[in-house]
Amino acid sequence: MASIRRWAYALSCIGALLVPLPTAAQTIFDFQREFPLTDFAVRSINLSEIFTGNPRRGSFPTIDEPKFVAVDDIVDVGPLEPVLSLIIDGDARAYPLRIMLFHELVNDVVGGVPVLVTYCPLCNSGVVYDRRLGGETLTFDNTGRLRHYDMVIYDRQSESWWQQFLGEAIVGERTGQQLRAMPARLESLGRFQERAPNGKVLIPPNENMRPYGTTGGTGVDDMPPALARERYPFPVPEGVSPLERLIVVGDEAWTLDLVRAQERVERGDLILTWVAGQNSTHDTSLIRNGRDVGNVVVQRRTDAGPVDVPYDVSFAYAFSAFIPDGTLYLK
Repeated sequence: MASIRRWAYALSCIGALLVPLPTAAQTIFDFQREFPLTDFAVRSINLSEIFTGNPRRGSFPTIDEPKFVAVDDIVDVGPLEPVLSLIIDGDARAYPLRIMLFHELVNDVVGGVPVLVTYCPLCNSGVVYDRRLGGETLTFDNTGRLRHYDMVIYDRQSESWWQQFLGEAIVGERTGQQLRAMPARLESLGRFQERAPNGKVLIPPNENMRPYGTTGGTGVDDMPPALARERYPFPVPEGVSPLERLIVVGDEAWTLDLVRAQERVERGDLILTWVAGQNSTHDTSLIRNGRDVGNVVVQRRTDAGPVDVPYDVSFAYAFSAFIPDGTLYLK
């Protein structure tokens, strides 16, 4: 089961912190056999930051030919289950996390725009990117590797490696290039249905392929902060658990608890709102039974009215690891 393998891999990665790292030459040799087109001499990171164990390339089957049904015809997804949703030029689509947990990447075209839908279950990061870059449309797949417990993906054209959380190429000829994040929402299926009654919802390539609707991340929401700090050794602020959810907008972030308590937070022209009614994917084995973590919407005030902006609802350790100079608002 891909999701369970991913969580087991995360635990093995934590254990790997306690053993000597392979030499850079050995790491490149091992990677090069699996990714012959990748130029590992060009990179913005130290390869020792990438865990080298299983899973490997192809372990998580990317969805390249997504299938959808009308939102009114969905029967196996609970109304409070989370989806990543996107509306472009009237084309409204939702990607249930019950499916994204096992596939992690979807190459799609929405409203005529080639997009990449991503979800890393370990750090709870769900971001949609524009696949167009420099006049070329890229397609993406999963390396099976992790860096700072966030998945590392690659484009099939150059086999450059990209960090999912950042949308930035970190290894290969495209190193330093950046994908543009799209203004998607993480919301419940019911809320998507309300705002897009004619929308479409992703269905599995094969409903028997994986145990959709389950999660390997049970109990994560209840992990004691001290244990979380041991397992995710990143410099989060005092009083913040590495597994606390943050609402990330660029290089700024707000704790979900803060926005939930106030229900509406404004900073400059940004407006963050929270309403109840969305299951957690990190609580019980069945997502539809997960605790209520609520729905977040992030918009920017304009002369024409509020417009959605890209945001992420991820765990605090990912923000600390990838945006160490970012600003985190606790009150």
